[in-house]
Amino acid sequence: MRKGFTTGSCAAAASKAAAMMLLGNVRKNKIDILTPAGIVYSPDIEDITAGDGFVRCAVRKDSGDDPDITNGMLVYSEVSFETGSADERVIIKGGEGVGKVTRPGLDQSVGNAAINSVPRMMIRDEVMQVMDFYDYEGCLSVEISVPGGEEIALKTFNPRLGIEGGISIIGTTGIVEPMSTKALLDTIRVELNQLRELGQTVAVVSPGNYGLDFMKDTYDFDLDRAVKCSNYIGDTIDIAAELGFEKMLLCGHIGKLVKVSGGIMNTHSKEGDCRMELMAAAAIRCGAAGDTLVKILDCVATEEAIEILESAGIKDKCFEYITDKISFYLDKRAAGRLAVECMIYANAYGLLGKTAKAEDLLEEAKKEYMR
Repeated sequence: MRKGFTTGSCAAAASKAAAMMLLGNVRKNKIDILTPAGIVYSPDIEDITAGDGFVRCAVRKDSGDDPDITNGMLVYSEVSFETGSADERVIIKGGEGVGKVTRPGLDQSVGNAAINSVPRMMIRDEVMQVMDFYDYEGCLSVEISVPGGEEIALKTFNPRLGIEGGISIIGTTGIVEPMSTKALLDTIRVELNQLRELGQTVAVVSPGNYGLDFMKDTYDFDLDRAVKCSNYIGDTIDIAAELGFEKMLLCGHIGKLVKVSGGIMNTHSKEGDCRMELMAAAAIRCGAAGDTLVKILDCVATEEAIEILESAGIKDKCFEYITDKISFYLDKRAAGRLAVECMIYANAYGLLGKTAKAEDLLEEAKKEYMR
């Protein structure tokens, strides 16, 4: 299946092209950028407008074979000279159709445009390269906009998450992976089978790369080496058992894994999103007062709920309970075919919970990976 490119890649490419046209007084109908995944993106540049001290242009979103609601939309970047004093040389703003963060616990702070950290880095790096090429020592303003983004956002989870007025500019690799269920499960099977063929008995599995720095800094383990199961935790346990793995270690962010504490083995939001209800249930078990439960249920992000548990003095006790429930349902799915251990963490809080033999299994896996 054909891969696509994220809104972050589109914004970075349009920004680079606009900066080149502004500083170099040239016309760019095509541009190249290198995505964080190491793949070159070479989109056409559309709808170019140049004026006094600014250039505006667009890149059309190409989602590949992924059924992405933003596919075909134009992502614009307007680059202009920043005349006032600024702390940074590249000032990134959100314009029409780009949402604004109104609730805590998301990638950006309340009040910021919903342009996530990696896209901001991509935009800044590409524009800085152009500034260095043309020996421009001043500041530039970059405004990202997506006409029609406000209407499209109503069909997404953005309003529920507290992102209002438009879509988010997102992406951690710059690449959109096709989300066909069969393709994903086939990929998981291939990756697990490769490990098995190398003689490994422990499969380290993670829904994604959230917690990459935590696992590296705390346990000296590169989470990039783990098999990515996306939302398919139950299916991955089944595949690992079929391939003959004796042990599996699941490492993941609480936002995904708290769902497993309720027996949910496909953690996609369309299958079930009861994160706050499960955290509230754990809080009830640990003696939380009614106002604490209401605050948890009003949260949109798990890390926001963790802060409430911590303020109530029950965080550690709650996560002992949540970890026990996760372990119960993982063992139930494994049904004696293999041993499954688990480590749960959050970006701002580090390790939240681990099953009894999780760290031992991680050390065993690290030794096997080094062979």
